[in-house]
Amino acid sequence: MSDTKILTRKPTDLLKQDHEKVKALFERYEDLGDRAHARKADLWEKIKTEITIHATVEEEIFYPAVEQIEHEEAEELVQEAHEEHAIVKQLIAEISALTPEDEEFDAKVKVLAENVEHHADEEEKDMFPLVKELSKEEQNSLAVRMMDRKHELERE
Repeated sequence: MSDTKILTRKPTDLLKQDHEKVKALFERYEDLGDRAHARKADLWEKIKTEITIHATVEEEIFYPAVEQIEHEEAEELVQEAHEEHAIVKQLIAEISALTPEDEEFDAKVKVLAENVEHHADEEEKDMFPLVKELSKEEQNSLAVRMMDRKHELERE
């Protein structure tokens, strides 16, 4: 028996883990009191980093792979995802220009959380099933490339 057996990884599982992690961070943020400015600032930095890395991996590796899938909705779903990312990036920039002491900080974080959750739900419902059309080898290769890029971004 060969020692080189490859564990099949699903790129969608990796993205779902990210979705769950960010959702949990937003829930922790929501649980903080109005005066927990320092903890909100720390948590905001984690949220921003997680979303930024996740979006980069999707845009550079995952979405181009989805666009290559022979399915009538693939290109449209990717285009919509790019538009949703643009909105999220704009909100991140706006929030980053503020501090937790600013009146609109919490409201903008809440709007960001709602946008991110909507985007993640749509991806999981509409886009992720398309990835099943890729072979197990293609899915594994895609997942490995995504993990490698994520680790690279985390070190930056």
